[in-house]
Amino acid sequence: MNKRVGAISHMTTPVQAWLQGSAYALLLVLAITLIILAKTDNVAVERVRTAVVDSVAPLMEVANRPVVVISDTIETAQNYVALKSENEELRRQNENLRRWQITAAKLEGENASLRGMLNLSSEINPNITTARVVSDQGGAFVRSVIVNAGSLDGITKGQAAMTGLGLAGRVAEVGRHSARVVLLTDISSRVPVFVGSERSRAIMVGDNSPSPSLLYLDQDATVNLGDTVYTSGQGGGFASGLPVGIVHSQSDKSIKIRPYTDWGDLEFLRLEDYSLKQNLDVLHSVSGAEGLQ
Repeated sequence: MNKRVGAISHMTTPVQAWLQGSAYALLLVLAITLIILAKTDNVAVERVRTAVVDSVAPLMEVANRPVVVISDTIETAQNYVALKSENEELRRQNENLRRWQITAAKLEGENASLRGMLNLSSEINPNITTARVVSDQGGAFVRSVIVNAGSLDGITKGQAAMTGLGLAGRVAEVGRHSARVVLLTDISSRVPVFVGSERSRAIMVGDNSPSPSLLYLDQDATVNLGDTVYTSGQGGGFASGLPVGIVHSQSDKSIKIRPYTDWGDLEFLRLEDYSLKQNLDVLHSVSGAEGLQ
C-alpha cells in the first residue's frame, strides 16, 4: 500500500513541474500579446481597456480615499502648526509695537514738556547746511575741525554745528569754501546752558578733555547725575533748547558733562543758522558768564 502511494506521488511530480512551466510561458506570451495589442490602435483592445479602467476606477477611488484623508489630515496639522507659530510671532510683534507706541507717547509728552520749559517756538526753522568734516585739527591745545562749506554756501560765523545727537560746537572762522568749527571740548568754548528740569543756569566750559565742565551755576541749583543739559540761548550765541549732553560726574571741585556727540565719529556736521544776533564776546569771557547770573 505504501509503495503504491509513493509511486503515484513520484509520477505526479513531473506533471506538476510541466504544468507550472507551461503556465509561466502562457502568462509571458499573454503579456507580450497584450503589449503588442496595446501598441496597435485596435478598437476592440481600446474598448476592453476602457471597460477595465471604468470597472477598476471606483475601486481605485475607494482604495485611495484613506490615503487622501491621511494626506489632508497631515496637511491640516502642518498648516495648524504653521499658523500657530505665525500667530505667536504676530503677537510678539504686536506687543513690541504697543511698547513702542507707549514709548513714543511718553517721549512726545516729554518733548512737549521740555519745549514748554525752554520756551521753544515751533516757528523757528533754521537754515541748515550739511558739511563734511575734511580735517581734524585736534591736538594738545586745539579741539576744532574743518568742514567743506564756506561763505559761498551761506555759512556765517557763530552758527551752531550739530550732529544727529546734539550740539558739537560753533563756527569760528569762515572762508569762501571752508569753515573752522570749534568743538565744545575746546578750551576756548563757552556755552550758556540750562541744567535739569529746574532749568538751572550755568556756563559749560571746555577744557580740551572729552567732558566739559559746568561753571557759574546758580547758587541754589540742585544738580543730579543724569540731568539733561540744553543751550539756554542767553547771550545770543545759540538758539535755546539745543541738546548738549547729560551730567555724568560731580564733585566738590567740578561738575562734568558727557556730550551727546561722539567725538570719535565726526564725519558730517549740520550747520544751523537761526538768524540770531550773535554776541560771541559773551561766549569767550568770564565776565559775560557772570552777567548771566
